[in-house]
Amino acid sequence: MAGTASPGLVWVLVEYRGGWPPNGFDGLDLEAGTKALVLSAARTAGARVLLVRRPGPRRRHGPNSWAVVRHHSSGAYQQLWGTWDRDEDLADIVTALASPGKPGFPPVILICAHGRHDPCCAVRGRPVGRALGERWPELVWECSHVGGDRFAANAVVVPDGVYYGGLDAQSSVATIEEHLAGRIHAGYLRGYTDLSPLQQAAVAAVLERFGPAGRHDYLVTETLHEGDHWRIHITGNPPHPAHIDVELQPRRSPQCQLTCLAPAEGSVLVYEPTSIRRT
Repeated sequence: MAGTASPGLVWVLVEYRGGWPPNGFDGLDLEAGTKALVLSAARTAGARVLLVRRPGPRRRHGPNSWAVVRHHSSGAYQQLWGTWDRDEDLADIVTALASPGKPGFPPVILICAHGRHDPCCAVRGRPVGRALGERWPELVWECSHVGGDRFAANAVVVPDGVYYGGLDAQSSVATIEEHLAGRIHAGYLRGYTDLSPLQQAAVAAVLERFGPAGRHDYLVTETLHEGDHWRIHITGNPPHPAHIDVELQPRRSPQCQLTCLAPAEGSVLVYEPTSIRRT
């Protein structure tokens, strides 16, 4: 799974309690002008638009929520939240995307449960959403497609920008509990959304070798292509190793059924660590 987190630093979350189309927000029957404004602003900001809902029985009354959450390269996190009743209310998202946002919010835990995009996400994601929702009811939302259906159940912690995959109800609670305590483990980690796939794989290898660490305890400082392999230099904050070199060998995975709905078998590029050493 290492190296498979989808890139992104900004997320737009739109609570929608009805059925989710296969293509998520793009497929909603909303007022055309407002929808176009939101999608245009999201593209300009490099934001991903996700539909969200609380796990369990759907609320039938009250306004829906929306949020814009950001991860800054400095490590600062900012969010803006609002509500909507009418389609036109979603135009407030455009203003929020042009605003720097506010710090101090807790993270948002997203569990992909988008069954109409891929049934594996619903079958595996909903039990994880329920388990996490019982533990952290204010933090957890089911969400539409986040990428990597083959790794369901998938969780994304935003605006931290951390992807986890292959979760079940028990492992998800332990994984998120450790995450919230500032200890990211390699076991279920797919990667960090501000890094390239090979950089994500290198950080996962470091966590596997030297143990869990906080989201910004390791920094990728150099990425070199050397012949048939890559070398990633990583610096760590105390008490973690100060300087580490990771060598990665790209290879193709065996042909397999990548997702429940894939029409044929496929192969993906993976980055295998061949050397991890302190420098």
